Amino acid sequence: MNANNDKLKGSVNSAVGSLKEGAGRAMGDKDLEAEGSMQKTKGQVQKLTGAVKDTLQKGKNLLGIKSNKA
Repeated sequence: MNANNDKLKGSVNSAVGSLKEGAGRAMGDKDLEAEGSMQKTKGQVQKLTGAVKDTLQKGKNLLGIKSNKA
């Protein structure tokens, strides 16, 4: 998966997780709140993964390292 896909999926998971977390809190549903919190965290990790991939690619470009991908 490329950096942009990671960032996009991360943003979606963060947003959906926040909504679930808020809905769970509003309805007193601790399971839904916890599920939302976990999904939000998953999204944050995905976004961070995308940012790291971007940084690594920029470093490769600066150093003139070519990718092995076909």
